Amino acid sequence: MEKKSYTFEEIKQKLVNYCVYQDRCHAEVEQKMREFLLIDEAKEEIILYLLKENYLNEERFTRSYIRGKFYIKHWGKTKIKMNLKQKQISERLINSCFDEIDDSDYENTIRKIFEGYYSKQIGLKEYQKKTKTIKHLMSKGFEYEKIIDIFE
Repeated sequence: MEKKSYTFEEIKQKLVNYCVYQDRCHAEVEQKMREFLLIDEAKEEIILYLLKENYLNEERFTRSYIRGKFYIKHWGKTKIKMNLKQKQISERLINSCFDEIDDSDYENTIRKIFEGYYSKQIGLKEYQKKTKTIKHLMSKGFEYEKIIDIFE
């Protein structure tokens, strides 16, 4: 299939729209640019333009990503951090943005998920129910120490 060719300005506008639709990180924008087969100078110019006009902001992306994954998907900090690292966000930036999650909300979420999952474990011994539930919480990215602290 033949690819449609775009002018530099059309590509720039497409990438602006891509960033306006939802906060993006550098890696996502660079991935999108690969679709357009741009030369390096054009890529740099577009990235600089997106940064200068504040369409591309790594900290804003990180903060909204953390809020969304915690408050909507109920992911723990470990899973969020792992996914942000895959998007090539620096560990320092990730750690500085974790203040988006309120500590009491974090504990309440762990407690709520624990109680919901634990109550669904039927026909198992007490220790089996607890073990399965802890594994479930850890798979959602919550830290073992935090899980144990809440239920001891």
